[in-house]
Amino acid sequence: MYGKVMSACLRGIDGQLIEVEVDISSGLPQINVVGLPDSAIRESVERVRSAIKNCGYTFPMDRITVNLAPADLRKEGSSFDLAIAMGILLTSGQIDRQMLSQQTLFLGELALDGSLRPVPGVLSMVHAAKKLGISQVCLSRHNAAEAALIEGLTVCTITSLADFKKNRQLPEYVAETRDNDDSSVENPAAGAFNGFQLMEDYADVSGQHQVKRAMMISAAGMHNILLLGPPGTGKTMLIKRLPSILPPMSDKESLEVTKIYSVSGKLASRSSLIRTRAFRAPHHSISAAGLVGGGSIPKPGEVSLAHRGVLFLDELPEFTRGALEVLRQPLEDRHVVISRARASYTFPSQFLLAAAMNPCPCGYYGTATPTHICTCSLAKIVHYRSKISGPLLDRIDLHVEVPKPDYSHLRDKSNQLSSHDMRERVMRAHRRQQLRYAGTPISHN
Repeated sequence: MYGKVMSACLRGIDGQLIEVEVDISSGLPQINVVGLPDSAIRESVERVRSAIKNCGYTFPMDRITVNLAPADLRKEGSSFDLAIAMGILLTSGQIDRQMLSQQTLFLGELALDGSLRPVPGVLSMVHAAKKLGISQVCLSRHNAAEAALIEGLTVCTITSLADFKKNRQLPEYVAETRDNDDSSVENPAAGAFNGFQLMEDYADVSGQHQVKRAMMISAAGMHNILLLGPPGTGKTMLIKRLPSILPPMSDKESLEVTKIYSVSGKLASRSSLIRTRAFRAPHHSISAAGLVGGGSIPKPGEVSLAHRGVLFLDELPEFTRGALEVLRQPLEDRHVVISRARASYTFPSQFLLAAAMNPCPCGYYGTATPTHICTCSLAKIVHYRSKISGPLLDRIDLHVEVPKPDYSHLRDKSNQLSSHDMRERVMRAHRRQQLRYAGTPISHN
């Protein structure tokens, strides 16, 4: 007896459709999974066996062969559990084939009691399946909102394998209605604000008009920026407000970013498409792999989580030289390629790098005051600044000195630029660039 169902796996941030073929023949009772499965898939055999028995079905006492096609592609993860179980039940005649469409995608991890658990990367897998003609997807209710983001697809949810016994028709997912106020929806990419309801505003920053102008130039052209100045001048405060003046993302950009967070397992179960630009601020102790991504099953790093948004590196020289040097390729190519023995994975990383640093280890070089005098030797200053290589500095377009503000500027509130005012100027520049480069692959200059 032969049967076939459809499932999917991840390749970077994109999905790959997989055919799960099941053959049940006479022979010694055993089950073999072929088609380059990893250890998680090989272990799924025991999960599937227990889930089928605990849901009241009969596990066939025959020779079962499961093939994951295409066979030359490495398969990873636990998203095949439901598809393997459905293939066995359909092939053995325990589930009515009329209940399911021929173009149904099965995604989910099974518990031993047969209940269905969510898996990461559903948005990417469903998006790829829709392009190849899949019309229906069956998965956990925890992944349903994510799958429903792809239009033109019927989303069916189950809580357990036993649902196929109880129901003659799979229940379709109905999206929950939300109020117009999106502030209640968790947005993992949002930094300090949600939508345009800003929590932090440039109006909070007194003075520093030249630096604010530099921030507008950076936002308008997506230019990388480095702020250099002593402690207490507002460098961190200025950069944290940078996302508040960036132009909104297009639908295509929102889908890209949402797929990255879905693959990373950072997308909330009730989340919609991510509409706000990411703001990522990793600690200076982060490793090179943490920045660009990696692992036995490669996952996106901070540069990819900051895709279409801002990557903020505070106290830039405190990062290890190795971590900083790996930024050179993502800044140049706008993507990261992670190579493994059997495959290579590509993650997008088109981000705006915003960095801040002191002029010397103590922070007060060139800004001597009665209370703060630089105590660093010339050798210390040279060593401190040499932690940042020339090629990396060349990739940072704007180098801006942030002076210590005068007290009179702090008191003067007459000419304060707010995030709203700055964003309007950035949007005008953004629209001019769109008209200038219409029909070309260039978006900013």
